[in-house]
Amino acid sequence: MMRLVLALLLALPGVATAQDAPAPVIPLNHLPAIAGDYFPLASEATGRTYHIYIRHPQGYAADPGKRYPIVYLLDGDSAFPLLAAQYLFLTIDDKLPEAIVVGIAYGGFDPSVNKRDVDYGPQAEAFHRFLETELFPRVEAKTRVDPRQRILVGQSYGGSFVLWSALNRPDAFWGRIASNPSFRLNSEQLWAPQAPPQRRDLRLFVVSGTDNAAEARQQAIRWVGQRSARASMAVERIDIPGGTHSANLADAYRAALLKLFDWKPTRPDPH
Repeated sequence: MMRLVLALLLALPGVATAQDAPAPVIPLNHLPAIAGDYFPLASEATGRTYHIYIRHPQGYAADPGKRYPIVYLLDGDSAFPLLAAQYLFLTIDDKLPEAIVVGIAYGGFDPSVNKRDVDYGPQAEAFHRFLETELFPRVEAKTRVDPRQRILVGQSYGGSFVLWSALNRPDAFWGRIASNPSFRLNSEQLWAPQAPPQRRDLRLFVVSGTDNAAEARQQAIRWVGQRSARASMAVERIDIPGGTHSANLADAYRAALLKLFDWKPTRPDPH
């Protein structure tokens, strides 16, 4: 009789089984290299909800008066766990100054959720408005940021958006890193004139893997050649020997950050 009652209960709508139970939440604070904060952010500008991850610098709590550069990572679903953790090693081996690292994630790779092809392309204007009017105020009100040292990092489609940002909203970021930018997005806009920046210390790095697709690499070389001849923003190309389209993102990140901070790598302490 009890088996019959249980079977009937399980058949009722809304009665969850053990298999339907939500997976336990594992806090990122148990991963000290990327520990910090998280919050969802519903955007009025784009109509989408983003998952925002924040990595606090080592020693963040111990020095409450210190302010830090801040790195905003596009494609945070994959870039944040890779590059936020790498920043720790850059401070150890390369002695880079610590920074706050922010990942802007969609919460999945499925095209029904992940709209990078829209946000970084046709709706770049709306997405940039989300960054400037919704994300910056929220993140920078709750972290000790030096707003004059904002850095934007993007790969492929994200790299295309970085270039769009440099041309259309140059003063929003102090430093920009475009890793193997795709010229399939914003193709016409990327060759348009740049809006004149107010600041004179802005820097843009276009990182190109020598083993990236030949056409994309040639477009990147041509774009940098055209832009670097103009004095409105410092533009520099960095080649990654043997670098492919996406697998060398961490190498691109390191190479550009070293130049951005004008830092010279040092040998790590063998002990």
